[in-house]
Amino acid sequence: MGNIRPTYIKRVATELVDKYPRAFSADFENNKVLVQRLTTVKSISMRNRIAGYISRYWQSKKF
Repeated sequence: MGNIRPTYIKRVATELVDKYPRAFSADFENNKVLVQRLTTVKSISMRNRIAGYISRYWQSKKF
């Protein structure tokens, strides 16, 4: 069983990956810094959840 994430997290993450495909990778730490730089998310936990979803999304997609 996997984690259930809110639509907001998925939407923001996929929009960021579509907009900046070469910036993100499967590395969580790198994605965390990029999410903080590219969005206006104030909450640290929300930033981490978006970065974590991007990491998982990146591993499942073939770019």
